[in-house]
Amino acid sequence: MKKSWGIFTALLLVLVVALAGCGSGDSEKSESSGDKEKEKFTVGMEAGYAPFNWTQKDDANGAVKIEGNAEYAGGYDVQIAKKIADSLDRELVIVKTEWDGLIPALISGKIDAVIAGMSPTEERKKTIDFSDIYYTSNLVMVVKKGGKYDNATSIQDFKGAKVTGQLNTSHYTVIDQIDGVQKQPASDNFSAMRVALESGKIDAYVSERPEGLSASAANDKFKMIEFKDGSGFKADKAEFSIAVGVKKGSELAEQVNKALAGISEEERQKIMETEIKNQPAAK
Repeated sequence: MKKSWGIFTALLLVLVVALAGCGSGDSEKSESSGDKEKEKFTVGMEAGYAPFNWTQKDDANGAVKIEGNAEYAGGYDVQIAKKIADSLDRELVIVKTEWDGLIPALISGKIDAVIAGMSPTEERKKTIDFSDIYYTSNLVMVVKKGGKYDNATSIQDFKGAKVTGQLNTSHYTVIDQIDGVQKQPASDNFSAMRVALESGKIDAYVSERPEGLSASAANDKFKMIEFKDGSGFKADKAEFSIAVGVKKGSELAEQVNKALAGISEEERQKIMETEIKNQPAAK
């Protein structure tokens, strides 16, 4: 009887230990899942096209740290990217990439999306897919205030002017619509064009309205020239609309569209107005 009871007690202890072990495992698993890092949402941008995106030294005004860099990215695209990342329940990671490297980085898988003031042109659609439009603008010219082209009202007023635009963008190709223009070599970025304009190396550069507002706000020597219908550049709406670029056939496009649908037009405009004021150069 004592022997049987001893065996029973031993088995009972084994069972208790086993159950305790299971409980401990479940607890650790729960704690582990609770501490699990979110999947990353890597976004490529120039971080040099204010007010859509720029580089700054800290996280002021909701800027996000740039991967592998001590600096931060701020601007309209960053705020839109944050909202998309929240909707996806993923951690936003900004990868600073030169304009010409954005699409190759997307195709190679280095980044998940391009959110960089990029227009969904037919040419780009051959290699990547795009989300719905998240901002629409129009093409303008940026000139020196008080200069020869200060009072221009038509693109044809720039006959003989030295004009440029960013490399591999419609901003550069539409310059050909100006009769007798002195088309200058395309520029890699807008910072370089602003420097060239202030120094007198060029007379004007083509941009979109937000960047034109940004340039004139950042430098009181600059002026943005807008054109009325019929006197400006002829371009497809896609040329001055902005969308998120994703890999061909990616399900991410649908998920991004769902996130964008949750941002009203009023909120988008308010974000743009705020970011134009927030740009570092304007302070």
